[in-house]
Amino acid sequence: MAAASDTPGRTEGGGGIGGARRSRRQTKIIATLGPASETLARVRELHRAGVDLFRLNLGFGAAEDHAERIAMVRSVEREVGEPIGIIADLQGPKPRIGAFRNGGIALSPGMTLRLDSDPAPGDERRVCLPHPDVIAALQPGTDLLLDDGRVRLTVIEREAGHLVVRVVAGTRLSDLKGINVPDVLMPVTALTGKDHADLRAVLDAGVDWIGLPFVQRPQDVIEARRLIGGRAGVIVKIETPSAIDHLAELVRFADAVMIARGDLGVEMPAERLPILQKRIIREARAAGKPVAITTQMLESMTSAPVPTRAEASDVATAIYDGADALMLSAETATGAFAAAAAATMDRIARAVEEDPAYRSLIDAQAPPPAVEDTPADAVIASARRTAYAIGAACIATYTVSGVTSLRAARERPEMPIVGLTPSLATARRLTLAYGVRPVHTPEFGSIPDVVRAASEIAVAHDFARNGDPMVITAAVPLGAPGTTNVMRVAWVDDGGEG
Repeated sequence: MAAASDTPGRTEGGGGIGGARRSRRQTKIIATLGPASETLARVRELHRAGVDLFRLNLGFGAAEDHAERIAMVRSVEREVGEPIGIIADLQGPKPRIGAFRNGGIALSPGMTLRLDSDPAPGDERRVCLPHPDVIAALQPGTDLLLDDGRVRLTVIEREAGHLVVRVVAGTRLSDLKGINVPDVLMPVTALTGKDHADLRAVLDAGVDWIGLPFVQRPQDVIEARRLIGGRAGVIVKIETPSAIDHLAELVRFADAVMIARGDLGVEMPAERLPILQKRIIREARAAGKPVAITTQMLESMTSAPVPTRAEASDVATAIYDGADALMLSAETATGAFAAAAAATMDRIARAVEEDPAYRSLIDAQAPPPAVEDTPADAVIASARRTAYAIGAACIATYTVSGVTSLRAARERPEMPIVGLTPSLATARRLTLAYGVRPVHTPEFGSIPDVVRAASEIAVAHDFARNGDPMVITAAVPLGAPGTTNVMRVAWVDDGGEG
């Protein structure tokens, strides 16, 4: 078997690959980097615990901090010899209040507070709301939710440049808390000036996905795609009622979807959230777009070594629903048990995926063929059925753009999907997709070359043994994006064709 190159998971001339053997777990895990996880040793530890992708929250930290974190992930990527995805989550246009003189104020129901444009530190009488367009859009009687819904205010007066609000609920309000305004389409652009600067920096640093927050309309995604120019995939974060109203269009324009339950849970009734989670997952899976779930999945593990039973059930439910990926936020960014949280999520995912009921549910939730399905979709669907019929050890997809592997992930096969691609950028993005184990390969000249490489890679990753059957898909001519038209059955290590 040929020696691995110095690029992650790279095969040489169709030979073997380097790198650690990874989990058979199909559901992917995303970890947010922050003060509790910004050393090389901690990034390495999180990856060993089962993390497939790392997230940068650009709402916190300086550009140089994020550049260092990207460099650490790439260092671990070289060490393990396999692609690791990086998501850069833009801050977005969410309104926030300013700072207080003493870091915060005590609240009591009925007290009034002025929200104005004065940047001076606030007190019990007033605080800055540095968003004049938001002030102008709000009317008396409008409810404001701050600090993820912990504080509820009602507008009682609006005058030129300021609001007067009454406290309805909440005991304390501290610096820079975000504001949600349910049922009001906010007059803000999808990307702020800060977002534009952050976007340029992280694209130059080579991130793989851009998280687009507070999307309200399809035009927001179209504008972001224009700015990104194909240098990274676009993840649309579903966290507003308007996004739910435009869900089908947003999924169509996005490359992936994230269910951001924090803000969505503030702006929508809590009892609707589980229903919306299932709906969004179904919509994304039907479109063949990866879908991730985030917010408070193992929140108690920011300060405790074990999760609550309710959190374990929440994680399991997301997996039963068929999500591609689950994300840890504060648990790994600021928590005291970052690696333990990742390992806990890994164990829950493995246990669920081993449950016979899980496979029955996943198969029952499979989207029906759509009128817009292409011949390539038909080939991939046939590959999954064939893999089941012959007891294939894995499905191997040779792809340049990643679309073939994403189509395979939509089918949610029980066996792993080995995503062979000559594009390192594609390999890194595919770390987000259900069941896909991306491998960076050379370009191949023929289907037999693909078969031989797939066979060696399957053995190297311990996905198959000598003599096991496997199913391989590709496009002829090789490398033509989006034209999957070949399915082959092969037997591991003999290089022969069925």
